Amino acid sequence: MAVIGSSQQTITSSVPFTTMISVPHFEQRRRVPTAVGAMRSDYRRMSSGPEARSDGPDPDVAPDIDIPALTDIRFEVRDHVAVVTLDRPDQRNAFTGAMGDSLGRLHAHCDTDDDIRVVVVTGAGDAFCAGADLTPGGATFAAPGERAGGAEAFTSSPIRPTAWQIRKPVLAAMNGHAIGIGMTLAMHCDVRFMATGAKYGFVHNRRGVLPDAHSHWTVPRAVGFARAADLLLSGRHFTAEEAFAMGLAARALPADEVLPATLEYARDLAVNTAPLSIALSKRLLWHQPTLDADECDRLETAYHRVVMGRDDAREGVLAFLERRDPEWSLSPTRDWPEEP
Repeated sequence: MAVIGSSQQTITSSVPFTTMISVPHFEQRRRVPTAVGAMRSDYRRMSSGPEARSDGPDPDVAPDIDIPALTDIRFEVRDHVAVVTLDRPDQRNAFTGAMGDSLGRLHAHCDTDDDIRVVVVTGAGDAFCAGADLTPGGATFAAPGERAGGAEAFTSSPIRPTAWQIRKPVLAAMNGHAIGIGMTLAMHCDVRFMATGAKYGFVHNRRGVLPDAHSHWTVPRAVGFARAADLLLSGRHFTAEEAFAMGLAARALPADEVLPATLEYARDLAVNTAPLSIALSKRLLWHQPTLDADECDRLETAYHRVVMGRDDAREGVLAFLERRDPEWSLSPTRDWPEEP
């Protein structure tokens, strides 16, 4: 089990690197930053200053971790569950470009690391993510040509790959306020646990911009057109209870129960669901709005042919009959199929 980005351990690298990974929900492969074992010698480790925060799990430290340096994010892995913590608690985890870059790099790492079976995203302190960092004031949403990298580098979805593109379940443990991009990024996740008593909202239209990060696609697919139109166009605040009632959240819980409940759910997935099976099922779920019944049947049949008669299909049944935890062997990376 490992931790990155905490006071116990910081890893830095000035070396850019990319590799090809499968993007499970698009027709093509995307070039994204990720970790590769051959880069081990290009990293150097160094200690950092402040004391480790007490919020969230307190892991032991692994001596070698082959992932890039992180900014505004903490990362740890325990029992096949990765916990990604947005880590600007004094600013209620307001989103920054560096945070988005780190989150994308972690997504890519989690996608290809078979030791990680489930990813949980949460926030430090009493918020999940309070939206864009408004420190620049009126220049917060400056014209793309005035921003770093220029107009051509601008994208309304600053995290690549997204959470839905990776082959592991990604759970949002929304322990507090999620506003603007904090809410649209949570919509990238497969399952959301939301804290009661917090504020949520796609407030972009009230700030002179418009909802971002694929939200005109993710929100309607989650709650339908009418409810999505209400939430996205009005930019109004809503509660966890309302989110649960409309199907935006899987659970609405007191804030101090959100992360423990999400981790319990994650550990159940990590132990009891076959990694390749859940990756293929996730792919079908995110394809779902574009599939008719016949195409869904074709893909389900093709993916069954990938897993049936193999070790995990035998192990799942035997573990159930013998009343023990299964020992899965198929890999979402090594055994990932070609496009059917």
